[in-house]
Amino acid sequence: MRTAKPKIARDMLSISPSTNVALNVLMVICAILTLAPFYVIIIASVTNEKTLIADGYRLWPKEFSLAAYSYLFREGSIIITAYKNTIISTVAGTILSVILVMLYAYPLSRNNFRFSTFFTFFAFFTMLFGGGLVSYYMVMRQILQIQNTIWALFLPSAFSPFWVFVLRTYIKTNVPDELIEAARIDGASEWTTLLRVVLPLSVPGLATVALFSAIGIWNNFFNALLLIDNVELYNLQYTIYSTLNNIRFLLENADKMQGLVSLADLPSQTFRMAMAVVTVGPIILAYPFFQRYFVRGLTIGAIKG
Repeated sequence: MRTAKPKIARDMLSISPSTNVALNVLMVICAILTLAPFYVIIIASVTNEKTLIADGYRLWPKEFSLAAYSYLFREGSIIITAYKNTIISTVAGTILSVILVMLYAYPLSRNNFRFSTFFTFFAFFTMLFGGGLVSYYMVMRQILQIQNTIWALFLPSAFSPFWVFVLRTYIKTNVPDELIEAARIDGASEWTTLLRVVLPLSVPGLATVALFSAIGIWNNFFNALLLIDNVELYNLQYTIYSTLNNIRFLLENADKMQGLVSLADLPSQTFRMAMAVVTVGPIILAYPFFQRYFVRGLTIGAIKG
């Protein structure tokens, strides 16, 4: 009597070669579809204004021109100052955000922290209820008095309770309590434990907080709209917002401004595309830097049994 061969259990995480190829092709197509609009914007920004209006958007410029970028970064342009303000506020705000979120999330991740419930509820409550625009405006202008300062561009956005919970969960799931207890037995203080044990193991979580904080501060124009009156302190987003509104106003009232403004030399469509490239470009270039920390942080400090 022949015995039946035992069935080999299929690995649920494995996929067939044909499925692997199909998924890779699908991901490549999705990547192309994602990058295609940005490519078209770049091409449109280096196309002659009249050619763009006449022929529309193309995959390669019919008539190459850098007039939009020359107009954008002309001598005395406020864009350069706005770029400087945005870079300073993004770097300072990101560093401050990482520090504040880490200092709040780490105690909440400790099981022996006596007031963990209170501070967790306090942070969660601010996610559900806000004081409104009037109270926000009064606190920023009358109590903190950060109006018309560079602090107004990043200080209100430097802390988020949502990222506190994200980082707290990451620390609790990726930093074993046994490792912290071992550090305490060896005589490490809380600051030493935080800086030399928890911090290296929390690099992916901190990189995530830093990335999204940087994106939020870079794209924020509401603080400048509400708290900044000095043109020299405008950030890039609010400057672009104001410039687009001014261009639209000039184009809509061209018949009333004959002789006052030369609209023939004003790059409208290409100028919009150039500003989109200038705004998005630094964030795209910065992402691989954070991605490197994501990958490296996943392999740091594994505990061996």
